[in-house]
Amino acid sequence: MAHPLMPKATAVWLVENTTLTFLQIAEFCGLHEMEVQAIADGEVATGMHGLDPIAGGELTQEEIDRCAADPKVHLKMAPPNVPVPKARQKGARYTPVSKRQDRPDAIAWLLRNHPELTDAQISRLIGTTKPTINAIRERSHWNMPNIKPQNPIALGLCSALDLEKVVTKARKKAEKAEGYTPPKPAEAPAAEAEAEAKDDRDPVTKALARIAALTPGEIILVKGLPKPVREPDPEVFEDTPMPAPAALGEGASTPDILKAAEDVFSSKPGKKEESSGDAASPDKG
Repeated sequence: MAHPLMPKATAVWLVENTTLTFLQIAEFCGLHEMEVQAIADGEVATGMHGLDPIAGGELTQEEIDRCAADPKVHLKMAPPNVPVPKARQKGARYTPVSKRQDRPDAIAWLLRNHPELTDAQISRLIGTTKPTINAIRERSHWNMPNIKPQNPIALGLCSALDLEKVVTKARKKAEKAEGYTPPKPAEAPAAEAEAEAKDDRDPVTKALARIAALTPGEIILVKGLPKPVREPDPEVFEDTPMPAPAALGEGASTPDILKAAEDVFSSKPGKKEESSGDAASPDKG
């Protein structure tokens, strides 16, 4: 049962201006019968001005007369004559200004740990917009280097009950679709290190496997790969035979040796026989 806005002041007015019983006044104002009797005796609410419930729209004169005629009848509140405000339509949750800077961190956490949530569900849960969610998903947000995934419950953006309801609803909806597999929880760093230690594949194969598993926009830093051995460049004159020191003559001077070396390096292997044939042709003639 609803009670008056100011119960003691209303009780004071009813005691002074009506013939209602203490029990009827006590039930209507939400007080104890002994407290109403103390008000009538002047022991409680001394000097308090009474509040007229008829002027406030809480009672009608007809209701007071009906109950005054029958002490066993209970007073009933009059229906409100003021317009009732319309209920607020469902929409994005209001986020205080002091916590709006934490919304990108909460969005990143939800995208990583609950990929089954839709953009509309995330938007209603923490009070954000779909363009912001898409920007963080595609890693094109203007503050992406400073975004660190954090639990929205710890940030105070939503309650644990709201998050659980949204996740449960999203998973039930996704289970109806064909080929749905529930997302696996992220492994702990210790478990990843242990699995890495048990992997006996060579570093190149490991790196290729990790690169193949990358998602769009993800970056991986590969360390410890052996540097490929570069083969030496072939010598330009490796096919050109070097003359033996004896071929130049034991008494050859330094200019003759330099000239012979110049002839060797300037001549091509394919034209060696042709030049020797041209030198011998004058003797034959």
